[in-house]
Amino acid sequence: MSGASDYLLQTRFLSKKFKKQTAVDQVSLNVRAGSVYGLLGPNGAGKSTLLKMIAGLIRPSGGEIRFDGRPWSRTCLDHIGVLIESPALYGNLTARENLQVHTRLLGLPEERIDRVLKTVGLASTGKKRASQFSLGMKQRLGIAIALLKQPRLLILDEPTNGLDPSGIQEMRNLVRSFPAQGITVILSSHALGEVEQIVDDIGIIDGGRLKYEGRLGKDEDLESLFFAVVRDGRGKAV
Repeated sequence: MSGASDYLLQTRFLSKKFKKQTAVDQVSLNVRAGSVYGLLGPNGAGKSTLLKMIAGLIRPSGGEIRFDGRPWSRTCLDHIGVLIESPALYGNLTARENLQVHTRLLGLPEERIDRVLKTVGLASTGKKRASQFSLGMKQRLGIAIALLKQPRLLILDEPTNGLDPSGIQEMRNLVRSFPAQGITVILSSHALGEVEQIVDDIGIIDGGRLKYEGRLGKDEDLESLFFAVVRDGRGKAV
């Protein structure tokens, strides 16, 4: 069994209630440092709510988040990059100009811009405005913005939504490259076939509860496992 020091992020009995509805119910995640963690579940399962709590966008109703072995605080956000939903881009600006806006807002050195543009494959977009970008390019620019902080943890919520096969392959290669750069990734997605090719570990959430968590075996059929847990109820809360 892995020790606590092996995990970059852990949650303990994390919960979120909205009036009478419990969106996240006592979820305990264990995200290993240097891994790609796939967070899976049906629509409305609580995935986005869970990620927003980790990203500091909404406040938990109960439970605990630990980052690098310490209780979560606002300072943790200096080490967490986030792309949840569609990236907020300035359509009349180039990729570089979009990034310049964020470096100035965050007080970050502009020297980082060239590096993140190269990382996401947008270094040669020149004067092309973001409004002219394909959906895949916009998603990659959103990730570039998240990378400006040089995060240790990158949270991506459905990054392949709406992408064509070429865009999906580019996103897959990009996400898979991050652990070698010292970046741990939490990836939420409906695309089981894509997740199977990217992730090291998975967590399956259904009805706000974590029903399964574990490493993905090399020859394991993720789709069969997912439906066994969600549809047939074979999983148990962990």
